[in-house]
Amino acid sequence: MPKIGDIILPEFPLLLAPMEDVSDPPFRMVCKKHGADLMYTEFISSEGLIRDAAKSRMKLDIYEYERPIGVQIFGSETETMVRCAEIIEATNPDLLDINYGCPVMKVTCKGAGAGILKDIPKMVSMTEAIVKATKLPVTVKTRLGWDDQSKNVVEVAERLQDIGIQALTVHGRTRVQMYKGEADWELISKIKENPRMKIPIFGNGDIDSPEKAMEYRNKYGVDGIMIGRASIGYPWIFNEIKHYFATGEKLPAPNIQQRAEACREHFEFSLKWKGTVLGVLEMRRHYSNYFKGLPHFKEDRMQLVTTNEPSEIISKLEEITVKYDGFEFAV
Repeated sequence: MPKIGDIILPEFPLLLAPMEDVSDPPFRMVCKKHGADLMYTEFISSEGLIRDAAKSRMKLDIYEYERPIGVQIFGSETETMVRCAEIIEATNPDLLDINYGCPVMKVTCKGAGAGILKDIPKMVSMTEAIVKATKLPVTVKTRLGWDDQSKNVVEVAERLQDIGIQALTVHGRTRVQMYKGEADWELISKIKENPRMKIPIFGNGDIDSPEKAMEYRNKYGVDGIMIGRASIGYPWIFNEIKHYFATGEKLPAPNIQQRAEACREHFEFSLKWKGTVLGVLEMRRHYSNYFKGLPHFKEDRMQLVTTNEPSEIISKLEEITVKYDGFEFAV
């Protein structure tokens, strides 16, 4: 069983990726309900947290039922990241994760996220300072390297383990690739094959079905899998993978009632956590995913994303349930 500090995880844990503007408490709630074993907050700007920015502070909200849960931070200044770790420790998450993988320009241009892959000595020294500054287990999420000429993650993994991180998640692309092309898990496998490596190694990238999860588990030998985009509007993927591992059989696709119920629970929590205006607005990005595969859904979606009245949205979800009752989604 993989272990991170004192956290004992299931035999092959399924992790929910920290996704900006997605992995908030309402989204995490539905993923936890449907089988996610370890979850992370959206990544938090160390600069924002130090300045006490409301948005950064809000991302520290965690609930007991979410445990084990990690808070993920990003930044480029060691002193600021250390101070940020101290603030986060006081909020009592289960672990602290450092984001060295975000490929977005506004993050990397400051030397944060995947930007630090251009300066591995700084990456190592900053990580070491954070490990020394907190009692929380520290983990890292990163990529294969900056580009095809600098895929140095096998060496980097060893150096990060040596200075005290307790788990590593690797996304199987370089920063230059962003999210394009196919994720390459071969180097992730080589980290696992390194006899010096003792910490859990989790793979991330392109896992979108139970079959692929099993194939990659068996082929690459990772300790667990992190799932990101495939879970958006489809939290059932976690339990579907677990069922497939246990039985070799696929669960039926969630029906319209199950999809509408999960969407409604997500929406109602969004209202509660963000307030009516933001709760309504930020939920709009999820409807297409929850109801992906429905024929002629465009008109229904337009109604969902153009009303600002929560009661009308709830009524529309009920209407969709009746309208598409009996529709069979593809497995």
